Amino acid sequence: VISTIEKLGANGMKDMGKVMGIVSKELAGKADGKTISTIVKAKLL
Repeated sequence: VISTIEKLGANGMKDMGKVMGIVSKELAGKADGKTISTIVKAKLL
């Protein structure tokens, strides 16, 4: 999650959709969307 945020230069909740799209594909079958969303939100805030 952190590397994706850094790669995209994501800054704040406005970029959550971009980050979620990439991370969800990377973690498909490994983590559910709710877990991914919680982590992404925590890192973007």
